Amino acid sequence: MSQCTACGKPLTLEIDLDEEDEYDQDATASGTEVPDSVELSQCLLDAYEMIQCPKCAKDVSSHTSSGEEQVLCSLNNEGGLQQAFDILPILKEESYLKAFPEERRCRAFLEFCAEGDVGAILDLVNAEEDEDVSMNSNEGVAAKSSDVLRYRDPMGSLSTGLHVAVSNGREEIVWLLLFLASSLELHYFPADVLEAARTLSATREEQTGKVDIRVLEDSNHRTAENLAQQIGGMWEPWIQSERLRPIMDGVLPIV
Repeated sequence: MSQCTACGKPLTLEIDLDEEDEYDQDATASGTEVPDSVELSQCLLDAYEMIQCPKCAKDVSSHTSSGEEQVLCSLNNEGGLQQAFDILPILKEESYLKAFPEERRCRAFLEFCAEGDVGAILDLVNAEEDEDVSMNSNEGVAAKSSDVLRYRDPMGSLSTGLHVAVSNGREEIVWLLLFLASSLELHYFPADVLEAARTLSATREEQTGKVDIRVLEDSNHRTAENLAQQIGGMWEPWIQSERLRPIMDGVLPIV
């Protein structure tokens, strides 16, 4: 069994198996451990703080044809073996979260927006306290739900959750974020969207004095509407209806 080059412990991860799990039961005697290793072309990487191996000090990074830095590895975990997997974005994010642990909740929010996980977003913004959002001297002040909804990703071109939802084609998330973090009046929402909001117990706070998520721009000075215009396709009806356009100077969206 492979061992960590830094601590010498086995590179496995314990999981809870149930009847629907499809992991290889012959991998371990108990059936509750799966591989959790990262193998680089030269040696193993300690993880989140550097691109040099902690054992031999070799640089394990390389560059794409466009000159972008990458760290390719063979990732073997419960999802199976992935060859030539660029792990550098994950390492950068973990390094960032080590420095700013209070933003872990915001990072999770962006992931849920990309994945289209409505339930997870609602659970996150409705959570009062848990291990990730509680305040202590080591983690700083956790972001409030209103700030999470309007979070701009410092590692991803200052994109908001609305940008992320648009770029990933997550129409249901766009509706949710407009419901939770915009001043778009309720009569512009389809009946099925409002019914889903009621079913999921989504609560819309008073938006007076709060930033409409639709006005927020990424580092390229694009609002979510600008991004939708660039993508086109499924977003054409949204562009025509102007629902993604903030209310400016009394101009209302087209019904």
